[in-house]
Amino acid sequence: MDVATQKRNAKKFIEEWQNRGHERQDSQSFWIQLLRDVLGVEEPEQFIRFEEKVKLTHDSFIDGYIEQTHVLIEQKGSSKDLDKAIKQSDGSLLTPFQQAQRYAMALSYSKRPRWIVTCNFKEFRVYDMEHPNSEPAKIELSDLAADYYRLEFLVDKTNQHLEKEKQVSLSAGELVGKIYDALLKQYKNPDDEHSQKSINQLCVRLVFCLYAEDAGIFGRKNMFHDYLEQFKSRELRRVLIRLFRVLDTKEKDRDPYLADDDPKLAEFPYVNGGMFSSEDIEIPPFTDELRDLLLRKASDEFDWSNISPTIFGAVFESTLNP
Repeated sequence: MDVATQKRNAKKFIEEWQNRGHERQDSQSFWIQLLRDVLGVEEPEQFIRFEEKVKLTHDSFIDGYIEQTHVLIEQKGSSKDLDKAIKQSDGSLLTPFQQAQRYAMALSYSKRPRWIVTCNFKEFRVYDMEHPNSEPAKIELSDLAADYYRLEFLVDKTNQHLEKEKQVSLSAGELVGKIYDALLKQYKNPDDEHSQKSINQLCVRLVFCLYAEDAGIFGRKNMFHDYLEQFKSRELRRVLIRLFRVLDTKEKDRDPYLADDDPKLAEFPYVNGGMFSSEDIEIPPFTDELRDLLLRKASDEFDWSNISPTIFGAVFESTLNP
């Protein structure tokens, strides 16, 4: 199946299932349609098994099991929260993932899942059992037209997409580390508490801008890069202070002459949520090394829209100073 067809079918799938999701009535139809129409499985009824019996203290049944790719699926209704524990027939309280884990442990060793997927029709959570303590990848039904490839591990043993996403996310973490180290050298008092908080906040803002220009949040590819590229290293401190102020200001509240003075700066949208709030953060001078790292390594040569927020979040958090 070609990419254009997959995307088109994924959009139809979203439309059909966005307001449906009864656990008993809809589960099998949901997964058969997903496998057939979005992931290109010709005979999905033969590919996935439903209600696979597993022996606990009593007979229980696995909602879905794909033997070829070692995937175990725990399906819940659309009203269920995947984070909340649900009372089981034996009286125990288990989240959908814990319930799936219990099933997995009761299977013969050769049938133990590599992947556990919990789903409530609105969201898929993918647990890689090669890394049992890691956070799950989260895929929203509403994003499936763009993110359908992240479910290809269901039918592809090599699982290249999730592995690529993982490697890209780790590379992003390495870039943040380099930016952090280069910035830290420029602070006059790097051990000062305010300076340490400032560098963390500055890194967060820079990464947001790098992601926003690649993911289309700013409206145009390379918008952040192209704006900064006009200026020399010694000017970047002043330029960033002004840019952050503009990002924190609604268009209607901005200087009415901003577009005349600096049309490229005026193109940046308002970013809600306090990311660029007027809180006084210390921004040090930029060196040629920092400018090159930011514009060439972190912008020109890297696509931030490919990172996994879950994986990168953990890497990013470990990079910054506590």
